[in-house]
Amino acid sequence: MNIRIVDASVAAKWFADEQFADDARRLISEDNQLHVPDFFLLEMDNVLVKWIRRGLITEPEGRDVRSVLRQLPIYTHPTGELRDFAYFIANATLRSRSPRSTSRTGCSFYDCLYLALTALLDGQMVTADRRFYEAMSTGPFDKHLLWVED
Repeated sequence: MNIRIVDASVAAKWFADEQFADDARRLISEDNQLHVPDFFLLEMDNVLVKWIRRGLITEPEGRDVRSVLRQLPIYTHPTGELRDFAYFIANATLRSRSPRSTSRTGCSFYDCLYLALTALLDGQMVTADRRFYEAMSTGPFDKHLLWVED
C-alpha cells in the first residue's frame, strides 16, 4: 500500500479534462492510501467557486463534485500537528544546484502543510503544482515528492 498525500492541484484534475487528469485519476486505487490536511475540502471548495465563476461548471455540478469528494476514501489529518513543521519548511533555506547558492523555498505555508504531512506519514506527496514541485524537488524533501505524471 502506497501512502500518497494529494494536494488540491491533483484532486482538481479528478474532475476536469485537462493535462495529467488521467494520471491524477489513477491515484484513486486500492494500491494507494490517500491522505490530506483537514483544510483540503476548503481548498477544493475554493477551486469549485472559481470554476463556477469562470463558467467552467454549473452550481449543480459543483455540488456534485463536493458530494463525490466527501465520499472518496481520503484520510484527513488536523493541521494543528503539522503547523510547526510546515512553518519551518516554508521558511527554510535550501541549497540550489550551485554549492554556493542558497534561497528560501518561496512556497506557501499551505503547500508546506501537505509536505509536513508527507514527512509525518513517511509517504509521498503528489502534486501538479509545477512551481511548488520545482522549488522542493531539489532539496531534502525530494524523496517525498512526486510529479503527478510520475
